[in-house]
Amino acid sequence: MTEARRIVVKVGSSSLTTASGGLDADRVDALVDVLAKVRGGGPAEGPAREIVLVSSGAIAAGLAPLGLTRRPHDLARQQAAASVGQGLLVARYTASFARYGVRVGQVLLTSDDMSRRAHYRNAYRTLDQLLTMGAFPIVNENDTVATDEIRFGDNDRLAALVAHLVRADLLVLLSDVDGLYDGDPSRPGTSRIAQVRGPEDLAGVEIGSAGKAGVGTGGMVTKVEASRIAAEAGIPVVLTSASRAADALAGRDTGTYFHATGRRSAGRLLWLAHASAPQGSLTLDDGAVRAVVHGRKSLLPAGIAAVEGDFGAGDPIELRDTDGRLVARGLVNFDAKELPQLLGRSTRDLAKELGPAYEREVVHRDDLVVLHPWNG
Repeated sequence: MTEARRIVVKVGSSSLTTASGGLDADRVDALVDVLAKVRGGGPAEGPAREIVLVSSGAIAAGLAPLGLTRRPHDLARQQAAASVGQGLLVARYTASFARYGVRVGQVLLTSDDMSRRAHYRNAYRTLDQLLTMGAFPIVNENDTVATDEIRFGDNDRLAALVAHLVRADLLVLLSDVDGLYDGDPSRPGTSRIAQVRGPEDLAGVEIGSAGKAGVGTGGMVTKVEASRIAAEAGIPVVLTSASRAADALAGRDTGTYFHATGRRSAGRLLWLAHASAPQGSLTLDDGAVRAVVHGRKSLLPAGIAAVEGDFGAGDPIELRDTDGRLVARGLVNFDAKELPQLLGRSTRDLAKELGPAYEREVVHRDDLVVLHPWNG
């Protein structure tokens, strides 16, 4: 942890706002004090580091100014609150970081930005340039224009994806809970789980009752899922409370430390697995599932039994077995309307009848990620 030079920090809305909504200036300043000092380095903090902050809190910050006493259920008012709150949130950060002479840069992302390769590359260039020029990037989901239901917990997953996007060495998830517990932390007899080396360390732990953030809706479930995503991508994770951010960034024993369990993968594979929105699905016969999952082969027309959805070439799609179980996700090379005439046929026969353009994979193995094991 102390060797990490590029770090993504995510803070939840409950750590920045009052119980009734609205920003808590003291809480924001306390967090900025820690981040600015760690970023600048020094005798106490060690070498200077690059930090990207993923901050929730836009909707919560907009509640009180709009006269709302609680988070609304309808999308229109959620987006209105986000519109007002996002400006207040970045203004508060700007004023707080100005005490250290640090310029803030705002980056608003949607899942669409993380799932489209051109957007993904552009987001990386923007964030990398902000860091190069000495600005402090603050990332949030673009709740104002989101078309799906807005959930605070989405920022946990967003933080894991941003950590991979910027090639971070460490992800720190901050909330109002000081770590992952083996049960409800409000009950006596529960213990903090100090380290997670793999899924076996969470066996028997009821994640849903192992701590839940107060104002946000993500809770511990999304934090553990985000930690898993980052760890499988080769990025260790610290999960702790905002009040212990300094300890986490200094490498002291606090919260729960998720060891990296995998190696860094191509960016497109991570967003394909965790950020893409599938536009349809293909049902594969057993031989094709076996080739894709165990053989890491490309998907050919001969192994496809059925097509569902209205997708175009280049769209992400799901690959399912004959029982409907999801096994993989990939980028398809044909439109949905083209595929029915290709099913069950060899690429050689298709090339002879339809031309050389059809002598190719439906999903190439380089554009395919296996999501679940399959034993037939």
